[in-house]
Formats: sequence, C-alpha cells, structure tokens
Amino acid sequence: MPELSRNYYEGVAKMKTNQNPFIRVLAIRGIGQVLSALVGLFILCIIFSIINPNFMSGANILSLMRQTCPYLLVGIGQAFVCITGNIDLSIGSVMGMSCMISATLMTRNMNPWLAVLIALLCCLAVGVINGNLVARFNLPPFIATLGTMTVARGIAQIVNGNYNTDSIGTGAEGFRNVFYYGKTLGLFNGVWITLIIWFVFNFYLSRTRSGRHIYAIGSNVDAARLSGVDVIKSTTKAYVVSSFCAGVTGLILCASAGMGSMETGMSFELYAVAAAVIGGVSTLGGSGLLAGVIVGASIWAVLQNGLTFANAPVAIRNIVIGIIVVACVLIDVILRSGKKLSQGKKEEKAAV
Repeated sequence: MPELSRNYYEGVAKMKTNQNPFIRVLAIRGIGQVLSALVGLFILCIIFSIINPNFMSGANILSLMRQTCPYLLVGIGQAFVCITGNIDLSIGSVMGMSCMISATLMTRNMNPWLAVLIALLCCLAVGVINGNLVARFNLPPFIATLGTMTVARGIAQIVNGNYNTDSIGTGAEGFRNVFYYGKTLGLFNGVWITLIIWFVFNFYLSRTRSGRHIYAIGSNVDAARLSGVDVIKSTTKAYVVSSFCAGVTGLILCASAGMGSMETGMSFELYAVAAAVIGGVSTLGGSGLLAGVIVGASIWAVLQNGLTFANAPVAIRNIVIGIIVVACVLIDVILRSGKKLSQGKKEEKAAV
C-alpha cells in the first residue's frame, strides 16, 4: 500500500509537470476576469483608433502610459483592501495630503527628498489608523475611511494656511525629473516607479504567507482567525499599502504640477475602485489579481484619453465610465451568487 500511494502521488506530480503551460495559466483563480477585461481593452483601442488614427501614435501611447500610472497605483492599493473584503475611501484625500505636505515643505527650502519622506510617513500613519479602526475596533470600513478621508483632506487644506502652494522651484527639479518628467530607456520615470511598485506588491500578494493571509481574510474572516491568521495585523498591512500607493501618487501629481493643490486627489476614490473592479478584483473580498488591476487602470485611462480624442463632453465621459463600473460590480455579485447557489445544491445532493 505505501508503494501504491507513493506511485500515485508521483503520477499526479508528473501530470502537473507535463501540463500545458496555457492550461496552468487558465487554472489560476481570477484569471478569467483578467482575460475578459483584456479583450475589452483591445476592443476599446480598436474603436478609438478607427475614430481617430492619432490615438495609436507613438507620442500618444507614451502619454497614455504616463496617464495610466496614477490610476494603477491607487488601483493596487484599493485592490489590497478590497481583497480583504473592505474598502478605502480615504485614498484621494491621502493623495492631497501627500501633495500638499511635500510641496509646502519644499517651498520652505527643505530638502525635497526629506520632504518626500515626511509626506510618505504621514500617509503610512493614515493607513495604520484605518487598519486599526476597521480590524481592531470593528468600525465599518465605509465609516472609518470616510472619517479619515475628511481628516486627511483637512490636513491638506490647513498645512499651507488654506492656500495652494507656490511653485516648488528649481531646487526641486531633481524631484520632478525622478517622479514625472525624466526618462529612462525611453520610458518616463513615473512609469518605471509604478512598475517597480506593482512588481513588489504583486510578489508580496501572490508569493508570500502574508499575501495568502490577506486572501484568507477576504474569503472568510472567522475561518482565517481560527486558522491562526492575525486579522488585525493583516488588515492593517492592506490599508498601509493603500495609503503608501496613494502617497506616491500624490507625489507624482505634485511633480507634474510643480506645486501643491488642495484639490489633488478629488474623486480618486472612484478611480481606485474602478481600476480594481474592472480588472476583476471582487468587492466582496477573497479574490482578484494585481495583473487585472493593470488592465483595469489601462481601460480607465484609455476611456478618458479616447473619449477626449473623440471630442466627447466631460459629462458623457463620466456617464460612460460610471455605467461600466456599476456593470462590473453587478457582474461580480451575480457570478459570486451563482457559485454559492450551485455549491449549496451540491451540498444538498451530497446530504441526500
């Protein structure tokens, strides 16, 4: 019997090894939503290319990649939080706080990189507060992050006496080149920064024990707790990632404008949810891939850019994008409900 058992497991391992790589990719949970979104992205690109051939020009592609970065960064942060079954409404305000704190310090002749560090530390503090309010004190995430959203926006307004800052000046040219205007190997530095952050957090989420804990909490928080997962610590980590990504996005927008604006980050809560949800991250928790967030952010940026090329009014753009977000969430809810229903029927048959 031991010999038979050993041969069986060796055979299973051999079958897995010899399995077609394409089939292995398709077997990854959540990859179906990513591929569906990718098809939608290609269709959008084709449509906008027909409407205006300049849409696929080299200059516009580079511009589109740079436009995608803020959506991708906030989408990464929101994806982490959504996978735990929560939501972060403070993202836009944390962006504004990061932008205003860094710009204000730079206009007062502080070293730009020290200003960046202080701004990011303030953003991380918001993430820690959010995580503890939700996981330790059991506040509904909507209420907890709505409160910190208001506080962070207030800090953004008060840090420079309720005024936008002046230009951050020539002393911050290095900062502006690193975060926005400079190029490396033909790509804007902001694109490289975004890709590095994506690769780091994708590895963290998909290849580490802490990443598996984040998925476990979103799937079933009580089961995760009974399995020994530190729910407070893992939830706080997700919110810290969200605040960090929002902080970096605020720095990119500060480098782009060359000044601090109290309005920075307005409506980015919606953009973050859109990038994550369109890319297949479930708002109900427990599933989603950061690869999908790239596609979701790209779709968002392509819609914004393409509708601008098509001379569509801003109101029409907002309506179209809003409908797409609602449709994606609705499809996710329907699919999840269908899976639960079929699982319940199987259990009933097994019981009979």
